[in-house]
Amino acid sequence: MTGHSPIANRKSQIENRILLAHGGGGELTRQLLAERIVPKLSNALLAPLTDSALLDLPSGRICLTTDAYVVQPVEFPGGDIGRLAVCGTVNDLAVCGARPHALSLALVLEEGLELALLDRVIDSIAAAAKEAGVVVATGDTKVVERQRGDGLTITTAGVGPLREGVQLGMERVRAGDVILVTGRIAEHGLAVMSAREGLKFSTAIRSDVAPLVSLIESMLAAGGAGVKFLRDPTRGGLACVLADLAEGAKLAVEVEESAVPISAAVLHTAEMLGLDPLTIANEGKCVAVVASDAADAVLAACRSHPLGACAAIIGRLVESPVPLVELITRIGGRRIVQRPYGEELPRIC
Repeated sequence: MTGHSPIANRKSQIENRILLAHGGGGELTRQLLAERIVPKLSNALLAPLTDSALLDLPSGRICLTTDAYVVQPVEFPGGDIGRLAVCGTVNDLAVCGARPHALSLALVLEEGLELALLDRVIDSIAAAAKEAGVVVATGDTKVVERQRGDGLTITTAGVGPLREGVQLGMERVRAGDVILVTGRIAEHGLAVMSAREGLKFSTAIRSDVAPLVSLIESMLAAGGAGVKFLRDPTRGGLACVLADLAEGAKLAVEVEESAVPISAAVLHTAEMLGLDPLTIANEGKCVAVVASDAADAVLAACRSHPLGACAAIIGRLVESPVPLVELITRIGGRRIVQRPYGEELPRIC
């Protein structure tokens, strides 16, 4: 008879998974970093492996952001937690008008995590960082006991200089400005949900997770000072950004339902599940408020970029005694759009 003994199989399973000892700071920790993480993220800032990275940044104003990622499942159609962490962090910098420069990366690994899965996530981090034009300059790795770490969680921080001459903020928004979204909404949240719940659709729904750095560069170049406000509609979706905008600018927001870009598959799936697409998370889209005389140029710049081909002007800001968001429906009615009370789709980023 041939085959592997139960002892040999058990040994193989152990060797292919994260152990508590990988987080102990000893030889296994050194091997994990040296063999599976550092080579894939290699760059001059990371190479010294000191407790902090020394960054040579231009003088002036610097943007800093941080975020934690706990998505389940770790891998989903169109992306994974590694790509999500890089894109989410660089996008938070980009919508503030910064040029993302470097990231920190902290990994919390749960005992029993498959090393093959870790390898795929690190590969994805490296690829997304290259796509976004940033480096992972420093990081940390911890290992926790089984059922204490959700498999894999990631915390990132990002830093970058503010672009010269760029001023973005709600204080610049005025009545008459238009609202633009750079592509079809609600894809990320539904992609993660479908993977988590094992849902099968006739048309595949994939996450839109992507770094928006070059798209936003094109928008700012085309619109100049006419680009007044940028935000990525992640948790809470488009509805949350619009509600924040109305409240912060003390103006009403009018949105044409027929103008909001959304795929038929996403629209039908959301309807089937009883979800409002406006409240579903996105990870590769940007909402912009643009002066009316700059709107056509910014829209053209978006549509000439691979990530903005489905961009659309969806509404405008208007004077109103009550700062609220109204959706003008396809049949000509109006309904008030509010922030979601909680998370309809938990753990999507």
